[in-house]
Amino acid sequence: MIAYVFPGQGSQFEGMGKELYDGSPEGKALFELANEVLGFRISDVMFSGTAEELKQTKITQPAIFIHSIVTAKLAGDDFKPNAVAGHSLGEFSALVAADSLSFEDGLKLVYQRALAMQSACEKTEGTMAAILGLDNEVVEQACEAVEDIVVAANYNCPGQLVISGTVAGVEQAMELLKEKGARRAILLPVGGAFHSPLMASAQEELEKAIAATNIQSPICPIYQNVTAKAEQDPNNIKANLISQLTAPVRWTQTMENMIADGVTEFVEVGGNGKVLQGFVKKIDRKFPTRALK
Repeated sequence: MIAYVFPGQGSQFEGMGKELYDGSPEGKALFELANEVLGFRISDVMFSGTAEELKQTKITQPAIFIHSIVTAKLAGDDFKPNAVAGHSLGEFSALVAADSLSFEDGLKLVYQRALAMQSACEKTEGTMAAILGLDNEVVEQACEAVEDIVVAANYNCPGQLVISGTVAGVEQAMELLKEKGARRAILLPVGGAFHSPLMASAQEELEKAIAATNIQSPICPIYQNVTAKAEQDPNNIKANLISQLTAPVRWTQTMENMIADGVTEFVEVGGNGKVLQGFVKKIDRKFPTRALK
């Protein structure tokens, strides 16, 4: 069984998508459609923009989504998923690739999501930090012991959990976790506290857009971040997508559930092709992984 997995923020790179645009009429048409839907030439930023320009949330999220979908579409008949999943933003890519959501609707939602998250970041200053070398329970307990807002946000792989919250909350939790033996506690270069209660205003904004969007049953199960379980019911998919902004990304649990359900190979689609493959290797080294780029 092959599972296709789709990356989130952090997998962007300079020049992303240019080869797909130049090398295929279908690829070029999809990029031009994306430019039309967004109302500006995001392809120009993707192909020629600096790393700094690509790091802006309002660019990063649609850019990674477009790159992933064009990559999947150009694979043609070779793209035959038995299951899909996406890390945070990547969940929207996974839904489009599994024919649950149209490319245009998916792109509109991703752009609205990016703008809503940017706005939430501007309302309350927040940040995130990667905690390495501790069990999940130790990190969760430390977050609960801090008075300011700080929560477990991304369960990336065993021994790597990202926390998210107010600047003070994250810094206090980092100190506490260093005392508890964390191998490293690293502040991440992000613009806000993603997957935390500080994203509540973005979630409210996105809820209306998701509710009004046509989501169909996917061609294969999608394992969603909020539950880490296989889902094919459109109503449940919508509810989980709405909850996703303030809930943690249960990626470790997602991979473990996919393996338990019979997945034997993981293919990362889009982005730099490295991030999710790396997480799989830390969960179980014996599983073959490759990138579709």
